[in-house]
Amino acid sequence: MRRRYALTLAATAMALPATFLSTGTASAATKPEVLSSWTQTSASSYNAWNSARNNQGQWASYNFDWSTDYCSSSPDNPFGFNFKLSCARHDFGYRNYKAMGTFSANKARIDSAFYEDLKRVCNGHSGATKTACNSTAWTYYQAVKVLG
Repeated sequence: MRRRYALTLAATAMALPATFLSTGTASAATKPEVLSSWTQTSASSYNAWNSARNNQGQWASYNFDWSTDYCSSSPDNPFGFNFKLSCARHDFGYRNYKAMGTFSANKARIDSAFYEDLKRVCNGHSGATKTACNSTAWTYYQAVKVLG
């Protein structure tokens, strides 16, 4: 019982930064802290980033670069799989860590978060379609890992 309680408490504590930052009450959080919370591999990190993306005015004081070319020269919706927002978050991570001069230290995590985002898109499918989506996600991930 103690272990279950400790695991629940630890999971709750780990979720707090993303939850805290998605509320728009980030006055005590530094830009690197906010950026880190929005570029993790978890769904809660993605959701916090997307909430902030939809309310960019609340984050204006941080001067984030929200620009994106989505999936660059690759299709945003390959075979009908909507990778557009996954690509946008990937661009967000790349552009902002480059601007802060800490890109190389964070690239692998940003690429991993991208892959997790793509797989979450694929989880909305089943059977052979899900398999095709996961294969496409793997290809996109390999491309950014090597060429990004």
